[in-house]
Amino acid sequence: MAGKEISPEAGLRDDSDLTPAYGGREVVESVPKFQLRDSEMRPESAYRLIHDELMLDGNARLNLATFVTTWMEPQAQALMAETFDKNLIDKDEYPNTAMIEERCVRIIANLFNGSENAVGSSAIGSSEAVMLAGMAFKWKWRARRRAAGLAADRPNLIMGSNVQVVWEKFCRYWDVEPRYVPVSEGNYVIQPDAVLERVDENTIGVVAILGTTYTGEYEPIEAVHDALVAHNDKSGWNVPLHVDAASGGFVAPFLQPELRWDFRLPLVKSINVSGHKYGLVYPGVGWVVWRDKEDLPEELIFHVDYLGGDMPTFTLNFSRPGNQIVGQYYNFLRLGRAGYRRIMENLRTNALYLSSQIAQMDPFELLSDGSAIPVFAVRLKDASPFSVFDLSERLRFHGWQVPAYSMPPDVHHIHVLRFVLREGFSRDMADMLLADLGKCLDHLTANPPNAPMEPTRQFVHGARSRRAPKQSRS
Repeated sequence: MAGKEISPEAGLRDDSDLTPAYGGREVVESVPKFQLRDSEMRPESAYRLIHDELMLDGNARLNLATFVTTWMEPQAQALMAETFDKNLIDKDEYPNTAMIEERCVRIIANLFNGSENAVGSSAIGSSEAVMLAGMAFKWKWRARRRAAGLAADRPNLIMGSNVQVVWEKFCRYWDVEPRYVPVSEGNYVIQPDAVLERVDENTIGVVAILGTTYTGEYEPIEAVHDALVAHNDKSGWNVPLHVDAASGGFVAPFLQPELRWDFRLPLVKSINVSGHKYGLVYPGVGWVVWRDKEDLPEELIFHVDYLGGDMPTFTLNFSRPGNQIVGQYYNFLRLGRAGYRRIMENLRTNALYLSSQIAQMDPFELLSDGSAIPVFAVRLKDASPFSVFDLSERLRFHGWQVPAYSMPPDVHHIHVLRFVLREGFSRDMADMLLADLGKCLDHLTANPPNAPMEPTRQFVHGARSRRAPKQSRS
């Protein structure tokens, strides 16, 4: 039986089922990038164009620059795909999603040794969570000052020069003076005495970091707390402590449960943590928890009559998908304490292995080793004929993304490579990275650049005044 005759023109029709995948007009005609095209496009074509363009991005699994989760179990991905369409803010319409959010808050408060009086909220990463915690500090400080008949127009916040850039944003956006505690070479975290030197009656709070962006180290939170308690007793002030646990909040409870950094310390009034970091959820979900309802000013809570019911809210954002909350709850149910502990132990073991092997390579010097959170930083010895920026650029030829940057302003002359290990990074991957790192060292040693690549001022997510290399893409 003869087959159906096909017109030669049929293959030129964009909407024809017979058009080959790469035979449509979209392949040979430029597609507008900054304005809408006049006609629609087949879904398969739109998918392929975007998919192919994104192939030019780096491989997320080889990205040791980001703290953000790049792998989740298929079941978690399925649940998150099923709940993309649920608007978390519509609590009346999606009461079970709202209930899951509240469960997550209670689980996190319990993990941080909080009481039944703890309150909290999800947020869009720790960036929003930090804003909320900082606002609560300012509002509480202002209320105390006004109640005492004192001026409340010159608030300040104490924090290390190693803080994440969002704290600088908070101070600028909410008119708070930032008072930075300097760090020094060989000591990249804040110290209690330096904190107290900057505290006065206008201090709304002190920020301490559980897992710094630069080196992954824990700041001495209990020591800062105890010094602040004594200072408050002597001065009569009531300066509280906030813990930025964006990176370490889902690590310390499992690897260092005896470490006192959380609500076991009375002056710790609030804690933020990133669910999309070591909470093991795709970006971007964060959490903020307050010790007690009294630590969250009522003025910051809005009661919105929305779509049929009263909805108390204390977030900066409004509509957002509920699927990230579902992903977090899946991990809590799926992993429990034992699962999180096992993953964090594996990551720490691999971090210590990787850092110890790199330390044995001649040009490197460790700044940290990954024993706190699975993050560490290394510098090159002064005699090296190339820079960490050259090495970072060379590693990209092998697919690895390892950031090179300058340390905080006080130690800006120190340039480092930072390695962030996340779930999905195996011992085999560590060995492959070490092999490629060795090849890069051999190449740069045999072919040193005319001048080592220097940093140039450029914003990079995560830290204040960080610098990135000048790069030629010609």
